[in-house]
Amino acid sequence: MAVIMALAGSAIGLGNIWRFPYLVGQNGGAAFILIYIGFTLVLSLPIFLAESAIGRGSGANCRHAIASLAPGRAGRWMGLLMVFTPLWIVSYYSVVGGWSLEYLVQAVRLDFLHTAPEEITGSFGRFIAKPLAPLFCHLGFLAVTVGVVALGVKSGIERFSKWSIPTLFVLVVAIAVYSLTLPGASKGVEYLLKPDFSKVTADTFIDALGQSFYSMSLGMGIVITYSSYISKKENLMVAGVGSSLSDLFFALLAGFAILPAVFAAGIEPGNGPTLIFDTLPFIFSNLGHTAPVLSTAAAIFFFLAVLIAALTSSISLMEVGVAYLSESKGLSRTAACIVLFLACGVVGSFCSLSFGPLSQVHIGSLAIFDFADSFASNVLLVLGGLIVVVLAGWVMPRQKLYDELTNGGTLPVNVKLFPAVRFLLRYVAPAGILVLVISNLL
Repeated sequence: MAVIMALAGSAIGLGNIWRFPYLVGQNGGAAFILIYIGFTLVLSLPIFLAESAIGRGSGANCRHAIASLAPGRAGRWMGLLMVFTPLWIVSYYSVVGGWSLEYLVQAVRLDFLHTAPEEITGSFGRFIAKPLAPLFCHLGFLAVTVGVVALGVKSGIERFSKWSIPTLFVLVVAIAVYSLTLPGASKGVEYLLKPDFSKVTADTFIDALGQSFYSMSLGMGIVITYSSYISKKENLMVAGVGSSLSDLFFALLAGFAILPAVFAAGIEPGNGPTLIFDTLPFIFSNLGHTAPVLSTAAAIFFFLAVLIAALTSSISLMEVGVAYLSESKGLSRTAACIVLFLACGVVGSFCSLSFGPLSQVHIGSLAIFDFADSFASNVLLVLGGLIVVVLAGWVMPRQKLYDELTNGGTLPVNVKLFPAVRFLLRYVAPAGILVLVISNLL
């Protein structure tokens, strides 16, 4: 259970509660969800199992695990890419985590009760445009992240995952129940359950596959790193399926928590990354005039859930770099955390300021934050995923992969499933990733 909680914690996060709802909103609702589920089960789950096998088989940090399968300069560079990717992501991810921290503070201060609903809709834009407040929130969130990681795997990450993931599920269930009771919420439920395939485009498939990779933490080195800590007696397939199903269930739950409220508020579901920070405060403010206690409790529960979701993933992202610096460079966990806090803090600061003083600075056609997210989703994760499937499917000895996924042939169900998993890794997953690469280039 600790293994599933830790691996699920790396997957369950802002990718589900922040990113998934607005992508559903931008891609036609239920049709996107069906495509997303298909990609998760057919492509993402086998890749997740491959990363688990590589990690436990090597017993080393991500860089060394990759280099052990691809020796020489190419292996070193591929390993370093897998270390760099999560650190790049956590740099801008912590900006969104900082937003959730600020909004939790606002909920506790009862700000939503004392602000008219019509003023709420523009409050988030005004907040992120400020230079200092979002910056301090970003750094504060990052400090909490490295604080947990510095405590170690057992005392910090495992202990946090064991209580945070169940708590997160309870909070989001409560929010979903509340959201479904709002006037007009039925339109949101219909949007989530009734597929409209006329809205499906090539971009829908690209977004669904990209979100599946993002949500399952694939190509980031997280699963490889965490799996290196798993004992040989654990069942990797059970852990992988449990983590994948938990991630899928939580994504759907988050959809039912957010989108009915979006429709109830009369807000466009395709609003993008700011969707939850624009929508939910509006609902809480509106409700506050008739049921202030319920409104306050709902606001606190919701943004506490967002904060926990952000931390479960940011901790996993940071652990990849800390493991590398500790094992390869001889730094203590505390020293590694300080180094990465400074590096990620600087990069994230530019992302935070891109909504305010640096809003006119663009890389290509994208603002700094948008470029950071796009570069991670469309380049780094895709390359990482391709590296994993090639190494696990074509380089890693078949017997080694078999031993890791079946515990040396002692798990009968896993033995029966192994040929299908390996076939998906060798042929289906590489084809899916290459389609994504080609689509991004067109």
